[in-house]
Amino acid sequence: MAPKPVKLALRRALREIRHVRPVPAGRATGLVRDVYRQLERDFGMLAPPVALHSPSPPTLAASWLMLRESLVTAGATSRADREVVASLVSQANSCPYCVEVHGMALSSLGRSEAAEAIGSGREVEDPRDAAGLSPAASAELTAVAFTFHYLNRVVSVFLGPSPLPSAVPDSARERAKSVLGRFLKPVEDALPGASLALLPAGSRDFSWAAGSPVVKEAFSRAESAFASLAISPVVRDVVGRELSSWDGSAPGLSRSWVEASVCDVSDGEVAAARLALVVAKAPYQADEALVAAARLGDRELVELVSWSSFVAAQKCVTGRVSGDDGSG
Repeated sequence: MAPKPVKLALRRALREIRHVRPVPAGRATGLVRDVYRQLERDFGMLAPPVALHSPSPPTLAASWLMLRESLVTAGATSRADREVVASLVSQANSCPYCVEVHGMALSSLGRSEAAEAIGSGREVEDPRDAAGLSPAASAELTAVAFTFHYLNRVVSVFLGPSPLPSAVPDSARERAKSVLGRFLKPVEDALPGASLALLPAGSRDFSWAAGSPVVKEAFSRAESAFASLAISPVVRDVVGRELSSWDGSAPGLSRSWVEASVCDVSDGEVAAARLALVVAKAPYQADEALVAAARLGDRELVELVSWSSFVAAQKCVTGRVSGDDGSG
């Protein structure tokens, strides 16, 4: 864990979160406090992409379960290979914040050939496609891909393009990245499964994660948390219908596709439906006006964005829309 003065400085990064007010570390209680403690201990800092969920304790815990049990803990794959997958997915989703964070982590872990390719912008094969992966390794790397399809969408709404505050001058940014990267190293005692107790057991069978019981359990618990959120049935139906025939490709810069999908939605729910659709299929289009139009409180906004991000991530990784069958 970072020394106390550095830890306090890293906590100030929460000020960069947009649209919602995260729970300050000193005021956290209950589930939020428990997640914050694990997050600082095992990830090295109170990472804004996780802490931004704090207005909704269940989504905070669910996002941490996915991140911790896919990326942070010891397993059948190296942390460097997992960071490669995180970076590749973040690049594909046009999430510069996550690309920068995981580029810093790769630098602190030592740059493998794949990491060098990412750093130079060359094409690189996704490690999940490599021959000979064990079932455990396949589950872990697929879980990382799932997690970052989720986090990229959430980050696109609530955070800017860089983990470094805009006040950091250009001349100091490389040095600041180096310092921050040192606190993103794996924690040696981050044992698998320690986060599971944060959420009750889930009911779905995540067959793609069968090679890793801990990953399977973490994602089952997270899915149950997202499924239980108070999302309007109208919004659930609109997003489900849109994703059912989606091939995962970006729809481009125009948002005309959104209007075709919400043409039969009532005025009272159309703004939330628009936001949920954009988060799911084109998070880079989630601008200030779209968020403001939804007129949601902090908890409701976090939960809408998180739910939509989760069902889209599941579609990207498994080809299924969450809840369409019993396999998760």
